[in-house]
Amino acid sequence: MDDNAIHQWLIECFGPMQGEAAWQQFSQLPESMRDQIRAQGEQGLPKPAEVQSLIQAFTAGGLNTAGDVQRTVEEGPINIRLAKSIAAKRISEEGAQTSIDAQEGDSVRSTLSESSLWLDSVCDFNPAPGETRLLTRADWLEGTIDAWAQFAAPVASSMNEALASVFQERLGGSIDGEVSGMFAGPVPIPIPDNLKDPGTLMKLLGNTSFSMQLGQAAGNLSSEVLGSFDQGIALLKSPAGALMPQNIKEYAESLEIDASEVTAFVALHEQAHARLFAAVPWLMPRFEALIGKYARGISIDLDAMEEQLRDATEMNPESIAGAVNLSNVGVNDTPEQRSALESLETLLALVDGWVDCVVWRAGMAHLPHIEQLREMTRRQRAAGGPAELTFESLLGLQLRPRRLREASEVWERITAAQGQDARDAMWSHPDMLPVLGGADDEDALIEAPSGASAGETADATHSGVDWDAELSKLLDDNASNQQHGADTDSNASEDNASEDNASENNASENNASENKSSDADTDTKNDGNGDGNDGGNGDETTDPGDEKGSGTSQS
Repeated sequence: MDDNAIHQWLIECFGPMQGEAAWQQFSQLPESMRDQIRAQGEQGLPKPAEVQSLIQAFTAGGLNTAGDVQRTVEEGPINIRLAKSIAAKRISEEGAQTSIDAQEGDSVRSTLSESSLWLDSVCDFNPAPGETRLLTRADWLEGTIDAWAQFAAPVASSMNEALASVFQERLGGSIDGEVSGMFAGPVPIPIPDNLKDPGTLMKLLGNTSFSMQLGQAAGNLSSEVLGSFDQGIALLKSPAGALMPQNIKEYAESLEIDASEVTAFVALHEQAHARLFAAVPWLMPRFEALIGKYARGISIDLDAMEEQLRDATEMNPESIAGAVNLSNVGVNDTPEQRSALESLETLLALVDGWVDCVVWRAGMAHLPHIEQLREMTRRQRAAGGPAELTFESLLGLQLRPRRLREASEVWERITAAQGQDARDAMWSHPDMLPVLGGADDEDALIEAPSGASAGETADATHSGVDWDAELSKLLDDNASNQQHGADTDSNASEDNASEDNASENNASENNASENKSSDADTDTKNDGNGDGNDGGNGDETTDPGDEKGSGTSQS
């Protein structure tokens, strides 16, 4: 590749003016490095479109000057402006509403007022201060992106530090030297003086790549969420929460249930969450502490990251996305992380279980399809949706209440036994909450709260089954079971034919037997019949305890 071809490549990448400036910088490079670049050929340099993609990403993130770049690196591990720009672009491409129709807004607000009255009769907590907001997808993004970035920041920081370490210690450590396999040789892209430190440059690339992934995840999630508490935690600064009318309408259409009923159910769900979080001041700080404890404990596998970087062949943040994805470079959880994750899942289950209990009591007399809506919500929370996938890829963390059904049953029993006043009073302190048994312990008990009877504690024993996990297992096995059923039917037909033949043979033998025994002693025959009757009764005896156990398990 001669100098004219390199000159033309720089102009295609950066445009006429900046391309000429890049050519001047290239001309000032040491002769040995220029020879290396020439030897690479066109295949060894990134395509102009790839370089332009990198420039566009930097521009969207406010990286227009060297000062902007340095400030971004200093401000934190995530470029929130870049993440928001990418998410907003995705929302716009999907044709989302830019505003909420006045008539639609009035209808939803009327539903919110009505559902709040329903909650008053089944919940001791007052309505959250302020008004429940009605959001477009863009509004939701604007209101929640800071919270997402806050949760992801510890992991992003670890990623950026690891990238700099791997680059400096394992991949050459110098922009002026060849980095074999990383960018397919040295790339003559103009680098500001304050970024010629390779560690700083890699932090910037990691920052940009992580921010782009966060923006894509937030953009995808904006079309799925129905309210601000869908993930079980408070993401908005507004304590009264929010609803998303466009998404609720589309969700109702997918369920083929009247939109007004679905809106009422979602409103109950959102307002119950809002009341709980507003009335329990320690709840959200507890969630933040557990998420932070887990995220700060994440370790990066430097060998795996080095492999990801060596596989990268393009000079843009997308090419190093694999190196900042925990599913590729994360190390297994530590005991401390597992403890934090278990506490987080339990608290999520208790929150969602309480909301499930309260919403059912508030809406059962008003919503004809409440059981269907309730079950859909449970399955979505257990199976995981975009929110869980977002956290799994960015944090290695899943916000799933794995024991939601058991927690809901616990709150129902407490309400029936002690009343709603005693139930809601348990949120006054974390130590007063009921304790769910271990998910892997079939004999685990759910500890009854103070005042519960021994019988209630015994009933809790049967809640040790993870019904959501069992449901998933059942669905996974469905196809193979159907095939097995077909085979069984075929075998059964053959067996029935054999049994029919055997029955005819037995009938003949019985007739012969009766003829031979016609002169037998009557008393002896009677004794034989008595024995047969006793045996038959014994075979048909059913253990009442088994029936009781079966019924309890079913419940």
